[in-house]
Amino acid sequence: MPRNVLIACVALLTGCGSPEKSAPKPVREAAAPAAADTRPTIVCFGDSITAGFGLDAGQSFPDLLQRDLDGRTIRYRVVNFGVSGDTTQDGLARVPMALAEKPAIVLLELGGNDGLRGIPLAITQANLAQTIEAFQGAGARVVLAGMSLPPNYGPAFIRKFEAVYKDLAAKYHVVLIPFLLEGVGAHDDLMQRDGIHPNAAGARKVEALVMKTLAPLLK
Repeated sequence: MPRNVLIACVALLTGCGSPEKSAPKPVREAAAPAAADTRPTIVCFGDSITAGFGLDAGQSFPDLLQRDLDGRTIRYRVVNFGVSGDTTQDGLARVPMALAEKPAIVLLELGGNDGLRGIPLAITQANLAQTIEAFQGAGARVVLAGMSLPPNYGPAFIRKFEAVYKDLAAKYHVVLIPFLLEGVGAHDDLMQRDGIHPNAAGARKVEALVMKTLAPLLK
């Protein structure tokens, strides 16, 4: 066989050799899906007081409420729907997001910013009424957290403002906390420097009041 033909055959055989098989890639095991949280839900629906304005993480009263419930082995999941600065109109717009949590109980804490901004009381009352109706229509029990205003707003206006919560509670047959900051507001040792938001110690007292109010509903 001529030399050039022999070289061509060797080259052809080399090129037609079976390619080396790549090592099989390791198969990753699928992560086990997280167990669904089947506990009934308590939605705390409010403004900066609910959100825990000025407090460290875990110090808001909804956070404290969750720890309190866990410590008592009461199986509820607390969801914090507090947004600083929200008015009742802002809250009304957020109701669908809260309803997505399918709440069993809603602690409704709104209206303080309406009062501070001088929003007409009729508007505040109408917004709160629609919010209550929406939650009740979805089967949630509503606890209405009443608020008050600083003394400089005048006793006559403050009385009318506080009456909004009492009237709504009577009309819709909801549990009323007359003043969420009872025993906390106007106490310098329990309030932040702004005189509006509770400090960490104040938040603990707020949570104790909330827990006392909720306890009969959780049995």
